[in-house]
Amino acid sequence: MNTRSLITRALLAGVVVLGFVSMGRMGLLNGSKVRPAVENLADFAGSLFPPNTDVLGTLIDAMVETVEIAFVGTLLGLLISMPLALLATRTLFGPFVSIPARTLISAVRTVPSLLWGVIFVIAYGLGPEAGALGVAFYTVGFLAKLYYESFEAVDPEVLEAVKGAGSNRPQLISYAVLPESANAIISHLLFMFEYNIRASTIMGFVGAGGIGYYMLGYVQLLQYENLMMALLLTFVVVMAVDFLSSRLRAAILPSMQGQQARAPLLGGITALWSS
Repeated sequence: MNTRSLITRALLAGVVVLGFVSMGRMGLLNGSKVRPAVENLADFAGSLFPPNTDVLGTLIDAMVETVEIAFVGTLLGLLISMPLALLATRTLFGPFVSIPARTLISAVRTVPSLLWGVIFVIAYGLGPEAGALGVAFYTVGFLAKLYYESFEAVDPEVLEAVKGAGSNRPQLISYAVLPESANAIISHLLFMFEYNIRASTIMGFVGAGGIGYYMLGYVQLLQYENLMMALLLTFVVVMAVDFLSSRLRAAILPSMQGQQARAPLLGGITALWSS
């Protein structure tokens, strides 16, 4: 057995031991707590059925608002994260620009989505405006990081070829960085929208609009049959969004054949940068 194998096994054993120690400190290995917890969960599950269809109309309206919050938040997040990601790309800008941009992105990403919701509820009051802005800033933290990593993964030979043709920085972005990263840009954007549907649901817990507001009320009032109806509706919508997103990917993302992959939806972005 070589040294690398021994180190790997030692690390795995250490992780397992640390996991059991942590679970013990949290009480997860305490048998006296497990049985009451299982019984409580069984009682809760029983109280969820049958779902109350009388609240379906109200919940559908709230679900539409939730999807709107996710859509607007994702769109605003894209508009903010794209220039930030370009500024954070070390192959485009020097450290005096990229390091502050990355620091800002990391700072935004540090704040949880629920806290962003609280911040904008304080600023705007209760309602979907706070939810959309909370989702937008949460989106910026993650989308900007994913984008600048994709931009930096562009083949250096492609960048050098465009530079060699006498292109300036906007042209380099238009004709090399954005086209070469097109698949990643669209794929990450669609994934973020899927995720933001779920995040928008949670935003309602702090009064930022959407179906989460009703979920929290049902929990507080012990109306679990209403909660079950809200959960079922959310599940159906999330599954539908996942399905449509996968179909959209198949429709608009070009096949990854060699180095010639391009996404036609970025043509407008390229033209905007070039003008």
